[in-house]
Amino acid sequence: MDDDRLAAVEARLDIGQLPIRYAIGVDSRDLDLIASTFHPEVWMGKRWGQGPDAVKAYFDATLRRFYRTMHQICGHRVDLVDTGHAQGMVYCRAEHEDRGRWIIQTIIYSDDYERYTDGRWYFARRRHHHWYSSDVLERPAPDFQSWPGWEDSRPDLPHLFPTWQRFWEKGDPDHVAELTESP
Repeated sequence: MDDDRLAAVEARLDIGQLPIRYAIGVDSRDLDLIASTFHPEVWMGKRWGQGPDAVKAYFDATLRRFYRTMHQICGHRVDLVDTGHAQGMVYCRAEHEDRGRWIIQTIIYSDDYERYTDGRWYFARRRHHHWYSSDVLERPAPDFQSWPGWEDSRPDLPHLFPTWQRFWEKGDPDHVAELTESP
């Protein structure tokens, strides 16, 4: 195996550990572990700032909004851009205990990865997209968001996929109406 191919395999293996380390950090409420998955100079927005302390502050506030969580990583695609940058998508099913409800959320994380000067790979950016949020005892609501307190977090999947609209535009609209009340 030549050096470039070996480096690509090593990069994919290193990047492949980020989602599970993130999930374990979130589910165990280990803010240091969560912060260790993000680029040391990551920008968390104007409210939070930059770097590991900003990551910890953001997740401290976010994770206090519900009690238990369980993130199940279902699949991970990694596309190497160059020797220091990559992009990926992580499929995840997350469960959240929140005020007597057990909320299921189906997610895709759309990630940008970057290799830092220490040679390690990190999340440079993580975007959360989801299909629905619903109590485990209920079907997803017509708007696919039935998680009290999170009404502003409307699902953007599956419509975020560029192929989604093109696929259904080629079909019979009456058939779509038979399949779903909320296209």
